[in-house]
Amino acid sequence: MHPLLVRIIDTPQMQRLRFIKQLGGAYFVFPGASHNRFEHSIGVAYLAGQLIKALAERQPDLDISQRDILCVKVAGLCHDLGHGPFSHLFDRKFIPKARGNDVGWKHEEGSRAMFDHMIKTNKLEGIFQDYGLVLPKDLDFIKEQIAGPEESNNDPWPYKGRPKEKSFLYEIIANKRNGIDVDKWDYFVRDSHHLGIQNNFDFGRFLRFARVCEVAGTKQICTRDKVMYVVR
Repeated sequence: MHPLLVRIIDTPQMQRLRFIKQLGGAYFVFPGASHNRFEHSIGVAYLAGQLIKALAERQPDLDISQRDILCVKVAGLCHDLGHGPFSHLFDRKFIPKARGNDVGWKHEEGSRAMFDHMIKTNKLEGIFQDYGLVLPKDLDFIKEQIAGPEESNNDPWPYKGRPKEKSFLYEIIANKRNGIDVDKWDYFVRDSHHLGIQNNFDFGRFLRFARVCEVAGTKQICTRDKVMYVVR
């Protein structure tokens, strides 16, 4: 773990995830499913680092900087900060009952708000800058990876954190294009392990064959056709 990630892990906002079950009420049916959002978040941060470093080493022409790598790791660590008690049960059942079905609140929005709160209350701005990040641009980039752009306004490229030439960076944590991202890589393996069910997903094989290709004018993370069976 990068020292900046360790500093984030030590915050109360991150530590609270130790008490939030990854699978919500499933724990009452499958007692082995005692894992939590805290360990899942650490796993996502690790896998995010593995993927972006692999792309940077294989394709230096992508101009992936150390800032990019660190921001992607932070986004992986913080992507679930907004989860409430019992994870998805909170935003899918409790919030609609408490605030009405028309609110449309999602935990990604909560994660973005909690991230801002964590930065402010723990006075982390200076620490982020000490490790080479540029504020507020890199904070915007981190939040955009978690919850998408704050305002689209029908803009062909609504993201503020990184230009369109680095569009592939937005596919690592929460892939809005096809759903194949490191968040799922972690919970496919972790949830199956704790539930005692078989899992054939091999993220290592996907990682070895991952490349950035230009598709219809946009740079996307792709893999070989023979590897697609691991994500079906």
